[in-house]
Amino acid sequence: MPDLKMTPEIREMRQRVSAFMDENVYPNEGTLSEHNGESEVLMKELQSKAKAIGIWALHLPVEAGGQGIGFMPYVYVNEILGRSPYAPRAFGSQAPDSGNAEILWQFGSEEQKERWLRPLVNGDIRSCFSMTEPEVSGADPTGLQTRAVRDGDEWVINGHKWFTSGAIGASFAIVMCVSDPDGNPHRRMSQIIVPTDTPGFEIVRPVPVMGETAGAHCEIYYRDCRVPVTYTLGQPGDGFLIAQKRLGPGRIHHCMRWLGQMQRAFELMCRRALDRRAFGGTLADKQTVQNWIADSVAEIQAARLLTLHAAQKIDSGEDPRVEISVIKFFGAKVLHDVIDRAIQVHGALGVSGDTPLESMYRQARAARIYDGPDEVHRMVVARRVLQAFSQGLAWEFE
Repeated sequence: MPDLKMTPEIREMRQRVSAFMDENVYPNEGTLSEHNGESEVLMKELQSKAKAIGIWALHLPVEAGGQGIGFMPYVYVNEILGRSPYAPRAFGSQAPDSGNAEILWQFGSEEQKERWLRPLVNGDIRSCFSMTEPEVSGADPTGLQTRAVRDGDEWVINGHKWFTSGAIGASFAIVMCVSDPDGNPHRRMSQIIVPTDTPGFEIVRPVPVMGETAGAHCEIYYRDCRVPVTYTLGQPGDGFLIAQKRLGPGRIHHCMRWLGQMQRAFELMCRRALDRRAFGGTLADKQTVQNWIADSVAEIQAARLLTLHAAQKIDSGEDPRVEISVIKFFGAKVLHDVIDRAIQVHGALGVSGDTPLESMYRQARAARIYDGPDEVHRMVVARRVLQAFSQGLAWEFE
């Protein structure tokens, strides 16, 4: 098992981030949840504070406008950011902007970086990532149907997308589309930048999701959208390569943020158990509640170690596919179960808006679907393990 201890530098960064959360994020969650003019002004103020004290865009290199703290330190920081849904944006690391910035930095041309990356990292503009389609399974991206046809020096894009998160108010989309329908299945796709003011870019509606009304996920039509070929990210056919470069680390960051949610829900559960009295004693005296607390400790710690192990594999350049799939389906289950127990300990209060638990619960259900359904990740793990045995090898646990 690799050494997963935090360095003094990581501990210091986590302390700075935690202090910012205590002072600026948690006390303002009520206002930030309103998604109105006042909340937007407040968010801009928080972003300015984060920039001023050097905790802005921690995920990016200094050359790209970030802090350059490195992959593993950022993994540990995400455990803190995940405790509040408003923290990532306050720190300049919210999805899908953070992922778009990373692939623009890795694959973008100098012209693309100047036009889109720099204002994106600075928080002057927002972006969206357009991949999922309603007509085909998101679990099998080889079936995507949106087409990009070359016409001279331009792409002409036609297709139907949904769950394009962050589309309302975004300045550009990065669109996954078929540019070579007859090519190798994993070279058929390209990722192309489409400014949202391009004629033919049509937001149909925000898709309501589990009671969420802020319009974060949009259905979009691309109708004869023309953009220069120079708006291709990387080279034509690089779409799958770029997606994998984005999704692997992205799943690590998601799982670390889930850990922050689990831990916050766990803390709320323990405090409630100690404070709430019923039937002659506190809830903490009841064996069922004690079992929930003990199970949560074991599951959170297991999910944390699995996630850090997967992160270290990525950082060392090893193949992390099995580990990433394991943490995705295991972490999503633990996230749901811990929050569910916390709600039960709170009783009616737990399903009200007076605690963050009801919102956390709705978000947790979606975690079993986005970044790939849990069933697909289980299939990936089982196939890799069985392949090893079919070749006469035992599966080694690290």
